[in-house]
Amino acid sequence: MTQIKNIEIPSEILKIYSQLKEAGYAAYFVGGCVRDILLKKAPKDWDITTNATPSEIQKIFPDSIYENQFGTVAVKTGYKSNENNTNINQNNNQFKPELNIVEITTFRLEGKYTDKRHPDEIKFAKTIEEDLSRRDFTINAMALELQIANSKERKNSNLSFAISNLQIIDPYNGQIDLKLKLIETVGNPEERFNEDALRLIRAVRFAVELNFKIEKKTKEAIKKQSSLLQIIAKERIRDEFIKIIMSENAAKGIKLLAELNLLPYIVPELSKSVGVSQNKHHIYEVFEHSVRSLDYAASKNYSLEVRLASLFHDIGKPKTKRGEGQNATFYGHEIVGAKMTEKILDRLHFPKEITEKVVHLVRYHLFYYNVGEVTEAGVRRFLRRVGPENVDDLIKVREADRIGSGVPKAVPYKLRHLLYMIEKVKHDPISPKMLKVNGNDVMQILNIKPGPKIGWILSILLEEVLDDPKKNDEEKLKERILELGKLKEWELEKLAKSAEEKKEEFDSGVKTK
Repeated sequence: MTQIKNIEIPSEILKIYSQLKEAGYAAYFVGGCVRDILLKKAPKDWDITTNATPSEIQKIFPDSIYENQFGTVAVKTGYKSNENNTNINQNNNQFKPELNIVEITTFRLEGKYTDKRHPDEIKFAKTIEEDLSRRDFTINAMALELQIANSKERKNSNLSFAISNLQIIDPYNGQIDLKLKLIETVGNPEERFNEDALRLIRAVRFAVELNFKIEKKTKEAIKKQSSLLQIIAKERIRDEFIKIIMSENAAKGIKLLAELNLLPYIVPELSKSVGVSQNKHHIYEVFEHSVRSLDYAASKNYSLEVRLASLFHDIGKPKTKRGEGQNATFYGHEIVGAKMTEKILDRLHFPKEITEKVVHLVRYHLFYYNVGEVTEAGVRRFLRRVGPENVDDLIKVREADRIGSGVPKAVPYKLRHLLYMIEKVKHDPISPKMLKVNGNDVMQILNIKPGPKIGWILSILLEEVLDDPKKNDEEKLKERILELGKLKEWELEKLAKSAEEKKEEFDSGVKTK
């Protein structure tokens, strides 16, 4: 056991720990919080293990929750971590911090893992050493015991308590692996991964979050047992994948997943881009380009959606590639890629809002604005198509795409000019809702019932207003409705289709890559 000094623990957390000790039970902080303390990081959560049984824990903390078979009791606390995790709140599909709780778990041993995820049998253990023996990696198999003043001697304070008398229990040399910056399993790596296959991807996640390397035997075992990942719930894989994507070393994580043969069981479509060469517009093959694009997005601390779109924006290229060498083409890869991205994110059970945003960014990432070739009307049509609310993120994906291609500037003059043009026309009408008339006006003026004729007329009006915003005048639009109402239906339909074709005007100034 090693002694360390001057560790600060939030008073709300310390109070819970103290109550266990004062009740006569053994108590240890365990797992990630101990690892973070030794790395001089603020723990994201605080887990406690004890020899008290769940019923005994609940007697000490009557307001606690015990709704599992693993001996874990959730005790409420007012403490709030400064760190956001990446668990999905299914009610609003946002990424929220965990509930403000401390998990207290009785010392336990575990039986066989038939489903490669959960133990078939849980047995309470007698010692902390037995409890640590069941854990995944050495850096997570350490416990911290405090010697603290009794409740009468402690001051009532909202500040952290300074603890000077404590001990680290470290039977598997986790502290050495922290110094060596290694991810290594507790005991036989094949046994550890066979018990819980999610540990395969967790090893990569810890490696990228901590910027560590994976120990040789552990790495070999991951490669050998990578196929076990197939039986893990997609939601669990998604959560670990998100943590990798949201880390500073996201690019390293994707490369590790590929190297360890895990990527085919997470995003097989991305694996198929490995070794696919490109054309004269790129110096890197598709996979390397995609990873470098993600790396840029991560370096700028961009959102999850932008990072995912940066990684997946060219995922359709292997399917659409025609020819080889400098003149190879990938026509339509953005459309194919958007469909593939939707399948990937649906398969991993991402929330609908996130999926839709990422798919949209992948679908419209392919533009290269040419100054002088696109009119203000074309820019308005571009805004109509991609949505003003998506422009900032679309530009970010384009930045990542450019840097991932090996060019020196993320935002060249052409993109800056596009942003200037967008700013210039951003208040102009770009959708039917922004017209000074609506469908009811059309029906009333022409004395007609609901039908396709109304949609055709509104589509024609919008395209005319996109060409000239000054035409968005109520009286002028009503006069135009009367004029259009005199046309035959086939003529209206033809005009509406012609108007729809103008949506692509922006692309006339686009050069595909």
